[in-house]
Amino acid sequence: MPHIPASAALNQLVVLDLTRARAGPTCARQFADFGADVIKIEEPVEGGDGITGERDGSDFQNLHRNKRSMTLNLKKPEGLDAFMRMVLRADIVIENYRPDVKARLGIDYSALSKVNPRIILASISGFGQDGPYSNRAGLDPIAQGMGGLMMVTGKPGEGPMRAGAAVADMTAGFLATIGILTALYEREQSGRGQWVQASLLQSQIALMDFQAARFLMEGEVAGQAGNDHPTFMPASAYRTRDGYLNITSPGRLWPRLCDALGRSELATRAEFATAALRSQNREQLKDVLNEILASKNSSEWNELLNAAGVPCGPIYRMDEVFADPQVRHLKAAAPVQHPRLGRIEILAQPVGLSRTPAAIVRATPELGEHTDEVLAETGYTDDEIEALRTRGAI
Repeated sequence: MPHIPASAALNQLVVLDLTRARAGPTCARQFADFGADVIKIEEPVEGGDGITGERDGSDFQNLHRNKRSMTLNLKKPEGLDAFMRMVLRADIVIENYRPDVKARLGIDYSALSKVNPRIILASISGFGQDGPYSNRAGLDPIAQGMGGLMMVTGKPGEGPMRAGAAVADMTAGFLATIGILTALYEREQSGRGQWVQASLLQSQIALMDFQAARFLMEGEVAGQAGNDHPTFMPASAYRTRDGYLNITSPGRLWPRLCDALGRSELATRAEFATAALRSQNREQLKDVLNEILASKNSSEWNELLNAAGVPCGPIYRMDEVFADPQVRHLKAAAPVQHPRLGRIEILAQPVGLSRTPAAIVRATPELGEHTDEVLAETGYTDDEIEALRTRGAI
């Protein structure tokens, strides 16, 4: 089946997707959801990456929707030649091999740009394209540890704690997308492509944001603070009668919280009178708030505090997330019809555009489902395609 654009936004773009695992596919998925013809190039023999699971699994299905799939063996001369012919009409190549693999395969930026000066190559790696760690295997937990996240996550004294989602992977994928879009915009002026680079390590460091800036400017090494905000209070998960509630009410919001709790006097209590004192006496403040909040259920406090303009919210399990009325309104879960699995639900594209929104128009393709179709579009005849298959190039 020919390319079905999921949106008009990027439907003129052709993307060659050489990625695996999560960071690279996350980047390619952004283009697929907004209409680009993303051609997922895979090994001729089915084999999982050991990270995103089997093809029919939820993770794989969620990462590769809206794409076409073809098989191609780049280690075969005929496979490499076919890839380079595809590069001629492509706009973007996305890969997340270890940095040295590109040169060994003959698909580094220098080689690609000689074939197509307008090509944009996006390379996502664990540690960067050069430097002492460049050829190490880079995975999300490693980046979380080396980027500082694990030593500010979790309760003090309980040891490092990994975040419960692949934040380094996802951030690297999204930052690579931004880089590609920037390069596309610049190409409109120069007529030339360029090499876009992102790494899990630097993406994780960037994600640390104010914690990293605190060290760089003030020399302050942040520690673990559990659910507390590291610099201002009250901002934590507080106990209610039946569970917990996130409440964040620093600065001018502090008196508003006190009023909503029916304890206006707390706003001027000596131990809590200033932001610095509230942070310094955070454990005492938590004890006071937990005692007050224990009088009602989380849902009751959530309604009462939000009505008073106090920022707060429930702490959900995943099933509760998708049952929430606002999440339903946002249509965060999207249905798609899979030819074998039937109707399934995956995550919707979270970025909205008013005129050319994203959509999910096709499920993740079967391995090599569009190989012949893509090669025919590239100019191969039926006999030439069969010859490639005979030689093990597809």
